[in-house]
Amino acid sequence: MVNEQFEMGRKALRAQAFSQLVGAELIAFDSGHVTLEIPIRDALLQQNGFVHGGVLSYAADNALTFVGGSVLGPNVLTSEYKINYLKPGIGDRLVAYGSVVYAGKRQAVCRCDVYVIAEDKADALCATAQGTIVTFESGGADTQAH
Repeated sequence: MVNEQFEMGRKALRAQAFSQLVGAELIAFDSGHVTLEIPIRDALLQQNGFVHGGVLSYAADNALTFVGGSVLGPNVLTSEYKINYLKPGIGDRLVAYGSVVYAGKRQAVCRCDVYVIAEDKADALCATAQGTIVTFESGGADTQAH
């Protein structure tokens, strides 16, 4: 049986047009952990045939925000994050694993490792990120312009 948080997460991901564009899918989602998957296709590659850094960055940012929301609630935004690109993404799909490092009442520090999966090779860690996720008031004046 699929849990309620997972279903809410799938609904939120489907509501993001950019997530639909890249083909992102929520694989696992519970308190403190998330797994996000993106099938690699030609439209997501840069000129050298590697997954574009923007796609790796999207995967990390979205996984960070989802996992932060798993402990803070649904009204969250990324306050900041840092990503390290470790090796080129060449394979069949990206898998982003997010986890909570620390959570307070209004912010959570989270980390994410992004792997590239290829059928004929071992999984390869291609990026790692850490970020701060914060809560916001839904419909507040300071969030309407974003």
